[in-house]
Amino acid sequence: MTTQARLELRYGTNPHQKPAAILAAGEKLPFRVLNGAPSAINILDALLAWNLVRELRGGLGLPAAASYKHLSPTGAGLGVPLPDDLRESYFTGDVELSPAASAYARARGADRLCSFGDCVAISDVVDEPAAALLAQEVSDAVIAPGYEPEALALLKEKKRGNYLVLEADAEVGLPKIEHRDLLGVTLEQPLNDAHLTTEDLRAGIVTENRELPDEAARDLLLATIALKYTQSNSITIALGGQLVGVGCGQQSRIHCVQLAANKAQLWHLRRNPLVQGLPFREGIGRPERDNAIDLYLRDEMTPKERVAWLSSFSEEPRPLTPEQRNDWLARLEGMSLSSDAFIPFRDTIDRAAAVGVGYVAQTGGSIRDGEVTEAANEYDLLMTCTGVRLFTH
Repeated sequence: MTTQARLELRYGTNPHQKPAAILAAGEKLPFRVLNGAPSAINILDALLAWNLVRELRGGLGLPAAASYKHLSPTGAGLGVPLPDDLRESYFTGDVELSPAASAYARARGADRLCSFGDCVAISDVVDEPAAALLAQEVSDAVIAPGYEPEALALLKEKKRGNYLVLEADAEVGLPKIEHRDLLGVTLEQPLNDAHLTTEDLRAGIVTENRELPDEAARDLLLATIALKYTQSNSITIALGGQLVGVGCGQQSRIHCVQLAANKAQLWHLRRNPLVQGLPFREGIGRPERDNAIDLYLRDEMTPKERVAWLSSFSEEPRPLTPEQRNDWLARLEGMSLSSDAFIPFRDTIDRAAAVGVGYVAQTGGSIRDGEVTEAANEYDLLMTCTGVRLFTH
């Protein structure tokens, strides 16, 4: 009789759901706990995040990181050097960024508001620069294939010594068949082992525009791989080696597009010099800054919200005018958008083109494929059809 590995958890999905435990498909768990005590959500996020960064590492050949919340990434990034304005936007300070640290900064910086209290995955050994960035953020857990001693010591100090640190075992392979229990019913299915490449993306181009630069192909593949580990329906948008917008878990695809597009625009607005020069009062924390920036960019506050918001600053900030906002957003271009299923209507293309998307990947196979392709041609977008649906439920 085969013995299953078992790990007791603090609790299940909610604190009242205990006792709780996880069981491995084989005799060994794919990770070990180096510090802290996990809950069910910690493990679910960690497993998804780890497999995402592992696939990104293998598919794109660069260190990768992901920031996860509630079974979907708030961001994912590659170890591509950061320009100065992104360093400012991501609060990296004077840390000398290694590739692993750059990947983490990009993953965390995609949506700093939603990544509060995240689970982090890093594809490579966590070095001291990556740990230094992580140590400054509000986070619940990290998973990686290893940690430099100085990095591990830093992370063990987080959350009064209770920060969850998991070491992934890259030698433990994935099962060919997965099982899932729900309310007394067990689902059995082959693992989603679809692995797309940039060559697949180039082969599936259906538009008149067929020019797919290497950086755009990288971003389009990054966005597409991320969909495998994002709750459906889902739309991802990438630029510069990272996700900049994720719209997930919506019943309507256009609502996913709107969410992802809005987040991409907020990400870009954070790079505006007016935002980066906001007069924060001395000693204000990173989460308070993120909340204040979000309110500044929303520009819709109740009187009480405004009073609390003003307390974050040493003086009242100069507003970002509609003209300044529109001028800045007009500079956002060349983004890559990927859809986890076919695009059913042209409204996805209309919205994508309006926010600066230049490249689109989708499954294809809709009865309106012709209309969607025609819309892409109208905007001179490049669109590719992969033939592979990437739902995650």
